[in-house]
Amino acid sequence: MVPATFAVHEDTVVIAVDHKPKRDTNLKRLRNIEQNSSVALLVDHFDDNWDELWWVRADGDARVIENALAGQLVDALVDKYEQYQAQRPAGPVIEIHVKRWSGWAAQSRRDEPTRSKL
Repeated sequence: MVPATFAVHEDTVVIAVDHKPKRDTNLKRLRNIEQNSSVALLVDHFDDNWDELWWVRADGDARVIENALAGQLVDALVDKYEQYQAQRPAGPVIEIHVKRWSGWAAQSRRDEPTRSKL
């Protein structure tokens, strides 16, 4: 499990390798995708008030692309995260085409569209 910042556009999720310090630039998550493109993402929200709990899972196929080829995908991250407006991610980009969405929300949250939280 690797925490990541992400953006969603329709059924595509994008994650970029950003400027935060890494032990190595040969990241295992990128090597894993090259070996097996089937991925699952899990986004959850925890709150002491259990009526606020929810989670969403996205199962799909991923590929690693060079940042220079991922203009609009990186733009989605820049639009979502203020930190990326100051320093745009320059590393490789993971593009995930979601085949299946699933999720759960506490009873009080079920009237709200879960994907809007993403």
